[in-house]
Amino acid sequence: MLNPHLMSDYLTIKVDFLLELPNLKSFDKEEFKQLNVVSLFTLVGMAITAIMGLIGLFNGNFILASTLFFASFIYFLGYYAYQKFNNIEFSSAIVLYSLYLLMFYLTYTGGVENTGPLWIFIVAPVSVFIHGLKRGLINIALFVTIISTIMFMPTEIIAHAEYSIEFKLRLLYSFLTVTFLSALYEYSREKSYKHALELSKKYQQLAHFDPLTQLSNRRGALSLLTQEKSRISRNQQPFSIILCDVDHFKKVNDQYGHNAGDAVLVELAKVFTKYTRDQDCIARWGGEEFIFILPQTLAENANIFAEKIQERLQEHVVNYKDEKIKVTVSMGIEQFNENQSIDEVINNADKYLYQAKNAGRNQIFPKF
Repeated sequence: MLNPHLMSDYLTIKVDFLLELPNLKSFDKEEFKQLNVVSLFTLVGMAITAIMGLIGLFNGNFILASTLFFASFIYFLGYYAYQKFNNIEFSSAIVLYSLYLLMFYLTYTGGVENTGPLWIFIVAPVSVFIHGLKRGLINIALFVTIISTIMFMPTEIIAHAEYSIEFKLRLLYSFLTVTFLSALYEYSREKSYKHALELSKKYQQLAHFDPLTQLSNRRGALSLLTQEKSRISRNQQPFSIILCDVDHFKKVNDQYGHNAGDAVLVELAKVFTKYTRDQDCIARWGGEEFIFILPQTLAENANIFAEKIQERLQEHVVNYKDEKIKVTVSMGIEQFNENQSIDEVINNADKYLYQAKNAGRNQIFPKF
């Protein structure tokens, strides 16, 4: 049977490893990836339309060439907007809606030898990627409506390029097929992304919280200590910590078993949580050690708090099966100052904790 404490250590190591994986660390960079794709698309669109414009100019189709050069300039504006303002909404709107307008123009005029409508197939994947599945499909529905209106409108009403009925129907069927595939891919991508986010949050939870006591663990406590240390430099408010160790915990494990020891730690976590303020943090520092992080608290007030905890424990017993287990704790207190590092403060509190244990346990050091 695997020792539960060894299992806890194994899980902590495994979580630490998983958090270092690049894909887990990049879940919050989805918008950054989208910006890169939009930027790349603007460059590609600018290059392709410019090349097509040159071809149209060479073939003597000056109107088409001018339109394509103008489209290339619009793509350049989209790229410039991204580089200048780093605004994904504005840049993607320029890219997407200028693409729509170009497709309308090519469908209306026919492009080169009535092949202009064939370019509409790039609309579906670009739409769902830039605006997501729901908004992308709404945009595509409006796009199809306008394209269909252009193609099926009688030339007697407005003159435009003529296409055979077979071409128009097959074009729309093919476009709807591409839209379906693009939507299916985007749905799968979004679902995978959300699942990956959930896994990331789960690993973050495992990494910063102790699964046994549901308190913060050492990693979470160190993160909070770093934040509070920075706050001291800004507002000069007091800040103290208490290192707490369960007295004779090994005897509890030896006499009642490791499950009883776990029950004691869980019960202590509940007692500690009950009597702390909302702004305070309690963490399982390791094994049978806990740390109290007390913002806006002088060492003298931390001592008063520690005495209250000990008083509560004097009246408290842990019921485990048919046994009543009485536990006490020893505590070491240290107050932060600007000139101390986190390690120095923790080491000082640890020294006071050992003084308390050497003095007979169930003690608080230093004395105030």
